[in-house]
Amino acid sequence: MTGKTCITQQIHSKNELLLKAEEWLKEGKKVAIATVVHTWGSSPRPVGSQLIVNEDAQFEGSVSGGCIETSVVTEALDIMDGADPQIMEFGVSDEMAWEVGLACGGTVKVYVESINQQTLPTFHRVIEAQKDGKAIVCLTNLRTGSSFAYQLNDELPETYLQLNDNVDKAIRMDKGHLVTLEDDTEVFINPFNPPMRMYITGAVHISQALAPMAKATGYDVILIDHRTAWATEERFPNIKIEQRWADEVLDEANLNHRCAVVTLTHDPKLDDPALISALKSKAFYIGALGSKKTHAARIERLKDQGFNQEEINRIDAPIGLDIGASSPAEIAVAILGQVTLSLRGAKGNK
Repeated sequence: MTGKTCITQQIHSKNELLLKAEEWLKEGKKVAIATVVHTWGSSPRPVGSQLIVNEDAQFEGSVSGGCIETSVVTEALDIMDGADPQIMEFGVSDEMAWEVGLACGGTVKVYVESINQQTLPTFHRVIEAQKDGKAIVCLTNLRTGSSFAYQLNDELPETYLQLNDNVDKAIRMDKGHLVTLEDDTEVFINPFNPPMRMYITGAVHISQALAPMAKATGYDVILIDHRTAWATEERFPNIKIEQRWADEVLDEANLNHRCAVVTLTHDPKLDDPALISALKSKAFYIGALGSKKTHAARIERLKDQGFNQEEINRIDAPIGLDIGASSPAEIAVAILGQVTLSLRGAKGNK
């Protein structure tokens, strides 16, 4: 690759990658972005995965398990030197797939483009939305190389009106996908959502099981409990702990459509303030531990606080999917399953 040294580093999110690309641009470097736009069969990396490259052949991120990066970086260097954007298609052999942890091979399509005068406005808008904690979708016309950044409540250009449902789905599922228009133009829809956050009220046994599960699923987990003897690093290693009252934390949290609030203390003095804060927010999931009898009493308390039944119905209680869970770990699985269903646009049956 032109004899230059390539440096690769594991970065876990598209958001982090674009911030790194912005850093390179501020240093005066040329930058290209490679995006997985389609896969068939097994693929080392999912659709939407990205790799960024600068003019020094430094790259971060990944579009495969390492089997096609060299070719992609070489193409990116040519594009930064003035070549047109390219769609690169690779067949991943069964042998190579096995080396990167897959059972069988498949096909990967990667779109490689430079950040230039044409694409820079879209890039900057995506970056600003990320910094503001807002969801945004990048639509790229793979035929022309033009791109458009769409935020919730924006109006789609007439060219893309037929993609409205696809865009909504991309945001909800947090997953990019390729769409073919009526004139056979391919448009790649790539969502950039704020990080997922889960606020867990109550440093109880269920929380000890739920917190690491949620973190492994991709949530930034915040454990809230003012009881310092309960909310300790020893009981919750590698989890952010807030030893304050829940409403204090949640009122400061700017809860958005990527936030889940889970209350697990059984104590109205602790859970109710958290639920009140959550009900005033845009949190996509609100759940509370307790029996049907306990929740009936909770409903009356919340009505006394001015909430109507429709608002209160946002609370999943008793919390979790009905899978017959009994142990703290099983209850945590039931809760995380219900949260996932809510995140992806469905509600679990209780």
